[in-house]
Amino acid sequence: MRWEPLVIILLMASLCGLLIVTTVRRTRTRWFALLVLGYFTSLGAILFTPLAFTGTAVYIMPAGLGRVNLTHLDMFNLGFFENILMTIPLGMLIKWVLPKISMWGVTILGIFAGSSFETIQYILSHHWLINRSSDINDVISNTMGVIVGGIAIAVYYRIAAKHRQRPQAIA
Repeated sequence: MRWEPLVIILLMASLCGLLIVTTVRRTRTRWFALLVLGYFTSLGAILFTPLAFTGTAVYIMPAGLGRVNLTHLDMFNLGFFENILMTIPLGMLIKWVLPKISMWGVTILGIFAGSSFETIQYILSHHWLINRSSDINDVISNTMGVIVGGIAIAVYYRIAAKHRQRPQAIA
């Protein structure tokens, strides 16, 4: 029963992978789509299953309801930094797919994503006993990761635009 979220995630990822492989014709687009699918599958497995990643080890959490932390801020630990790293690709993807969105928009989407992750973890912990905690620190770190990823792509766009505008010297 506790592993049903993982089965659902893997089943949906497999079906999406088959859809991508059979319908996307351009090789670069197909590989990019499969890379994004792999990221979202990994993100789902990390967030919504009883697997725990400590940075050096993977272990199975015991059955339980998890805990809720809405007040204790602890921003100077490895888990906080890992959550930032985990959501940087999400911020990059948001800014890449929606290049016209402002950084305020990316920030709002980051807050929404982090809040959604923690809310879904809370619900799944009570339904499937996956023992995941819902933590305000995770919402903050997930938002920060999305912002960092969005800034990275915004800087890339800025550099690419300046490079295109520079006149080429004729020798």
